[in-house]
Order: sequence, then structure tokens, then C-alpha cells
Amino acid sequence: MGTEHGKSSLKALTLAAIGIVYGDIGTSPLYTMKEIFSAEHGLAVNPDNIFGVVSLILWGLIIIVALKYVTLILRAHNRGEGGIMALTALALESVGKKSAWHFPLLVLGLFGAALFFGDGVITPAISVLSAIEGLEVATPAFQPFVVPITLTVLVALYAVQSHGTAGIGKWFGPIMLIWFFSLAAMGVYNIIKNPVILEALNPFRALEFLNRHRFAAFLALGAVVLALTGAEALYADMGHFGAKPIRFAWFMIVFPALALNYLGQGALLLANPAAAENPFYSQLGAWSIYPLVILSATATVIASQATISGTFSMTKQAISLGILPRMEIIHTSAKEIGQIYIPAINWMQLAAVVAAVIGFASSSKLAAAYGIAVTGTMLVTSLLTFFVIRYGWKYNLLLCLASTSFFLFIDISLFSANALKFFHGGWFPILLGVIMFTIMITWKRGRELVFENLKKHAIPLEDFLESLFVSPPVRVPGTAVFLRGEADGVPHALLHNLSHNKIVHERIVFLTLRNKEIPWVPFNERIQVTDLGHNCYQVDVNYGFKNEPDIPNALELCAQHGLSFEPMETSYFIARQTIVSRPGSGMAGWREWLFVTMSRNARDAADFYRIPSNRVIEVGSQVEI
Repeated sequence: MGTEHGKSSLKALTLAAIGIVYGDIGTSPLYTMKEIFSAEHGLAVNPDNIFGVVSLILWGLIIIVALKYVTLILRAHNRGEGGIMALTALALESVGKKSAWHFPLLVLGLFGAALFFGDGVITPAISVLSAIEGLEVATPAFQPFVVPITLTVLVALYAVQSHGTAGIGKWFGPIMLIWFFSLAAMGVYNIIKNPVILEALNPFRALEFLNRHRFAAFLALGAVVLALTGAEALYADMGHFGAKPIRFAWFMIVFPALALNYLGQGALLLANPAAAENPFYSQLGAWSIYPLVILSATATVIASQATISGTFSMTKQAISLGILPRMEIIHTSAKEIGQIYIPAINWMQLAAVVAAVIGFASSSKLAAAYGIAVTGTMLVTSLLTFFVIRYGWKYNLLLCLASTSFFLFIDISLFSANALKFFHGGWFPILLGVIMFTIMITWKRGRELVFENLKKHAIPLEDFLESLFVSPPVRVPGTAVFLRGEADGVPHALLHNLSHNKIVHERIVFLTLRNKEIPWVPFNERIQVTDLGHNCYQVDVNYGFKNEPDIPNALELCAQHGLSFEPMETSYFIARQTIVSRPGSGMAGWREWLFVTMSRNARDAADFYRIPSNRVIEVGSQVEI
């Protein structure tokens, strides 16, 4: 019975993974071959080049996606979670806070995350645009309408994000399954017509191609990367599905379908080199173009949805780790904890996507921008993985160097090939990445400066309580909960309350939230309670970066420590910090201005931590940086 249930769960998770994890890489056949044989690469559409290119794609999928990500990187999970944020946290934990590598690895991880945000902008733009461009293949008369139709689809997609995907998400898997079966069927159809293309399975065809063309082949590598986009997505989504369904989906469905389709497109080009203008839509002839446009558009919308959801998830993790300011996070499903909507990120990303579509206006121009974000994130992942397997898993140094050097050589080659396209669109994701990186590193440094200032002026809590109760003030019924940072000393809100009201509550709780560099903190490790005497308590609440901060729920867990709360008799005192920039100290003036602006626009702490608004007393405090 248990086995049957396990098989059923594996099937369901595998189907869901096909719909969400593999949407990005699954829609790559729409534009990859077209870009490789575009005029700017100067590759003739002849048999030797076709065999070499298809072989490069196939072995890229085998070495980078199947071997590096699906087989190896999925093992580098952080308590079951994957993705650049989880990997960064794992690498930092592996080397320890006192290591000289700690800060460089943090910066490296933040830049990798920043590039992921850039990737999240380009994926919806290039995917939907390439699908709609199929209309141009049907008739050039549609050419002026491609960009407007693409924008309409994308604006509609972002407009419905607030409703969540709970209703339509169940269809993602079956639709993408139809997509992959269609890819495979089209591939088989063309392979049967020209089976000589199977020679491309020989890896020496790829090596011969690289050796024969040298620089032209190096340039073509920048477009070959397009076949590998989405590898980071399968790693990032590991926490939702687990490694086993992701591996099963890849080896049983996704890889065979992609391999057959690329072989099929190669077979088509051997027979008809003129089809290089848009090989994907030429696979079955003119009759299939409109059905393929509809299917492709649906598949790319699903791929875009997965990218948008991934960006929301990444943002939430960044907020929890203290590298982005608090934002409004709306849960769109009562059942699925991972389904969230962040309005600020949604509309900012839409603005960037619209700018990309209008500015580049074609998938060919966007392709140059795409590769540099993807390969940059791949490179960061390989570097971070070295520190995890060396310092976390304690593997032999030579083994660690040998394994990561192999992938680093490939990653550096692919990144270098795409870096040549910097002035042809590659600047766009780099610019987005630099903006996000600047925001994250500024927020982190700003919070450190605030922390240092508060620590400098902190009054030790134990000494204060001892002196306070020598001649105690009037105590009034109820419980007062004071939010307190790890090194804040006596909370400003308590000092203000004493100064103005001359009273303290019957029971006083000092609440400190601690964010751990792990995804989840189990309930039995969530709460620590320390009795400070005089009916005063220190309560520490531990959260991982995937946990949902909820202070009232956390306080309910205190009951097992002998501390129970009556909601209507509990008041929460929160100090609203006003950050003031002091010239000549801390950060550069423009960074201080940026930090102060973000602080003023950050989401209210009471709202973020789900404290009932009618139980909150806010007290202002001023902090200089």
C-alpha cells in the first residue's frame, strides 16, 4: 500500500515538475537553432556545421544539464532546498563566519542572485516573443503585430499574478507534457526522413566543429547556451518537488524530447538549408504553423509563469536573509505555502520585461542578452559548489579541484563567448544585475550600520531590569511584548513607555527574531524562553529563510515552555526607526540616500510579522548612520 502511494506521489510530482521546472529549457528549441545559424555568426548551413552544432547541443545537454545539474548539483541541497540563495547560505555555513572566504562568497552569491533577477526579466520576453514570431513565418503581413501581441500576452500574464495559479496550475504539467511529446514527434518525423543526422550523437563531431572553425565556433557557443537555459531553474525548484521527480522527469521525458527535436531540426536543415530562418516552425510544413504558434505561446506563458514565481520565491528568501527590505507578500493559495505574490516585484519586473520587448523587438536581438545572465549564474554556482564539497562535505582537495575545474572550464568558455556580445544586448542583464546587486549590498551594509549604532548606545537589559525593580513602577494588567534586536539592549519602546506613562505591564516579554542561514527551522527548535525574573521573559524565535514569519503563531508555541498568551490582553510595542544620514560616515552619500529611501518605503514590521493592527503600539526612534 505504501509503495503504491509512493509511486502515485512520484508520478504526480514528476508531472508537476514537467510543468514548472522544465518550461524554460523546454521552450529553447523555439529559437536556439535559428540563432546559431544567424548571419552574425557567419556559419554556413552545410552538413559539417549542422552535424557539429547539433552534436554540441546534445553533449551540452548531457554534460551541463544531465551531469552537472541533474546528477551532481542537486546533491548540494540546503536541508532539501536548492537555488543560488540556498547554495550561498550552504557555502557560507561550510566555511564559517570567521573565514576569510565568508565575505567574498557572500558577494559572489549576491551577484549570482542578482543575475538570476536579470534572467527572470529576459526569459518571459524572449520566450513569448519567439513563440509569437511564428506568425511571421506564416505570412510577413503579421510582422508589425508581433511586438504588440507579445506585449498584450505579457501584460495579461503579470496582471493575473495577484490571483495566483492554484486554479490553472494543475494544467501546467499536462500541457507541457503535450509540448514535449510534440517536440519528440516532430523530431522523429524529420529524423526518419533524413536518418544520417544521427551521426551528431558522436561527440567527435562537436570537437571537429570547434577545431575547424575556432573563433566562429567560439562565437556560436554563445548561441548554443540558449539550449541550456533553465538549468538553474531545476535546481531552484528542488525544494518544491524533491530531487527524484526532477531527475525522473529529465531522463524519462524532457531530455529525450529535446534531443529528438534538435536532431529533427538538424535533419530538416540537411534537407532544406533555407529553413534556417526559423527551423522550429518549418518542421512540419505550412499547415502546422498556426497550431504550433498556439501551442508554443501556451508553453512559453507557462515557462514565464515559472520564472515569475521563481523571482517571487527568490525575493522572499532575500528578505528573510536580510539583504532586501521588507515588502508586501500576499499568499495566493490556502493550501500551497510556496504560492506567493509580491506586488512591488511583479510590477517592476513587468516594466523591465516591456522595456526589453520594445527595446530589442526580436528574439534574435534578445538572444544576445540572454546568454550572459545564464552563463554568469552557472559560473557562480560552480564556484560556490567547490566550497560546499570541500569545506562542508570534507572531500579530498584534488577530487574537489578536478571535478569543479572541469565544469568551470566549460562555464568560463560559455561565459566568455557570451561576454563578446556585451555591446549587442549583453549589457542589459548585466545592468539589471548590477542594479539588484547594488540594492542588496547597500541594504545589507545599511542594516549593519544601524545595528552598530544601536549596539553602541545599547543599555544592557539585565542591569536595567535589576535597577528598575529596586523601586518598581506601577504594574498594570496584561502582557507587553517588545520587539528587540539581538544586540539592542533595552528596547527604545520600553524606555519611551516608562518615560511617558510611568508604568510597566504585569508581564513583559522581550521578543528577538533570529534569521538562520537554513531554509527551515523545525517547530521543536523554533522557540527559546529565558526567565529574567520579575515576570519578565526573553523569547527568541528562530526562522529559516523559507519559514513564514508570524509572531502570534510563534507565541502560541511558548505554551510548551509554560508561557501562554491571551491575544486580547497582549500588546505589542514596536519602535519605528527613522534612519538619518550623517555626512562623512558610513557609506557613500548616494548609498546612504538609497538606504534611507528603502527604509522609509519598507513594509511596516507589524504587518510583515502578521501582528493584529489593533494590538500594536508604535514608538518612534531615530538612528544615525
